[in-house]
Amino acid sequence: MDLDRPARHHLAQLNVARLREPLDSALLVGFVALLGPVNALADRSPGFVWRLQTDDGDATSIRPFDDEHMIVNLSVWSSRESLWDFVYRSGHLEVMQRRREWFHRLAEPWTVLWWVAAGGVPSLDEARQRLALLRRLGPTPAAFTFRQPFPAPDGEGALRDRPLRARARS
Repeated sequence: MDLDRPARHHLAQLNVARLREPLDSALLVGFVALLGPVNALADRSPGFVWRLQTDDGDATSIRPFDDEHMIVNLSVWSSRESLWDFVYRSGHLEVMQRRREWFHRLAEPWTVLWWVAAGGVPSLDEARQRLALLRRLGPTPAAFTFRQPFPAPDGEGALRDRPLRARARS
């Protein structure tokens, strides 16, 4: 793989969460307070490409599912490593560690990954279809997870797509 050649694919991700209470409730104050800083962190993270947002700077008012308590996060990253590093090795980890305070545990997959052409931006409809595909068939090259990833369609990224390991806790 030529590391100087621009990537031909980026990694799209969708995750959904079901709120325990409305966003303006006292229970969600901590989550809402973290939205701005975590989104700013994502925007300046290495490998960040794009994220779904309204004029308010986040996607919490977007409800693409029939359930008004379901919120979404849709973004694009240059590689699996860059997304992993943001999710698990940055200030975003605090949100992940506290998610049970704010969100219900979902019985089915709540996050899905898939490759998009570099420069492409997935639609919400496509993202919902990818999540439905993962839920119906399990991980496939069209819809997968961190635990069961697939390489980019053209096979590029063997180095970028190596297995990820959580940082050792001291």
